[in-house]
This record gives sequence, structure tokens and C-alpha cells, in this order.
Amino acid sequence: MALTFTPFPDLGNSCPDFSLPATDGKTYSLKDFSTGKPVVIMFICNHCPYVQAIEDRLIQLGTDLKDQNVPVIAICSNDAKSHPEDSFENLKKRAEEKNYSFVYLHDESQEVAKAFGAVCTPDFFVYDATLKLSYRGRLDDSWKDSSKVTRRELYSAVQDLVAGRKAPEDQTASMGCSIKWI
Repeated sequence: MALTFTPFPDLGNSCPDFSLPATDGKTYSLKDFSTGKPVVIMFICNHCPYVQAIEDRLIQLGTDLKDQNVPVIAICSNDAKSHPEDSFENLKKRAEEKNYSFVYLHDESQEVAKAFGAVCTPDFFVYDATLKLSYRGRLDDSWKDSSKVTRRELYSAVQDLVAGRKAPEDQTASMGCSIKWI
């Protein structure tokens, strides 16, 4: 497990388009989530201990933002040959077992991860209503222990955007396992 941190974000960049199959049997593209609200895109996977440590908080985030009509999209781009836990079939099983509150997409070619510049799991991207990058930081201030969370940083950034304010420019990098490239 190689610990990787997200780079300083290129705030203002446009959201890359994509078209990927989801664990619910549908195929989604960016236009399916362009609702005039912020959009949260997170690169996750099944096997990463960093993702596993925050998985229930990701589900809560999806639930909280769904109530506000803010789309939350998860994408797994890991090589399933080297990490079979991240195969499309296993993504489907995990999403069903945990009753994910967000769409879970599979990026088998890894082209979408490269277009976003994703480097680790988890890697979070929050785009404003015009699909410009506004936040690329961590989920909260305690990746390992949910009882020690005092600031839901990603959620707060989304709330700023929903209220018509800018997300804070002072953002703490997310960290996790490197994406498993082909």
C-alpha cells in the first residue's frame, strides 16, 4: 500500500466528461448529473483500507447530499487483474451489500481517472454549478476514526457552493492508496 496525497488542486478547471457503466446496470455520463447544482466525484475502490475506514461516512455524505439534490458519483479505476476485489462484479456486490447512496461507476480503461488527474483512493473532486473545480481536498479531519471528526470539510465546501459562496481555497489534501494502474 503506497500512501499517496492529492496534489494542490487546479481550481477552476472544467469537469471532464465521461461515460461509464454503473453497478446499477445503467451507463452514466456527466450530462446525467448536470443539474445546476454542485457535483461531487470521488475515486474510491473496494480494497483500500483508507476507503474502508471512511466508507460509512461516504454513504452518509451521499444521503445528506441527495436530500439537497447534489449528485454524488463514485468511480473505481483500479486494475482488477492485480486487485480482483476491485472487479466490476465485486463493485456491484459491495454497492448492494452496503446500500450505497451514490452511483458507483467502473472505469476499466482508466481513461477517466487520467482525465481527472486522480491519483489515489479516495480522491475527491467537487465542481460548482457551472462544473468548475472548486474543491479537491479530504473528506474530513479524521480519516481513521469517525468519532474524532470535528470538521466535515468536503460537506462544508458543498454547502458553501449550494449557498452561492466560493468553497474555501485553503484545502487539505486527501490521502490514500495509489490508483492501481494497468
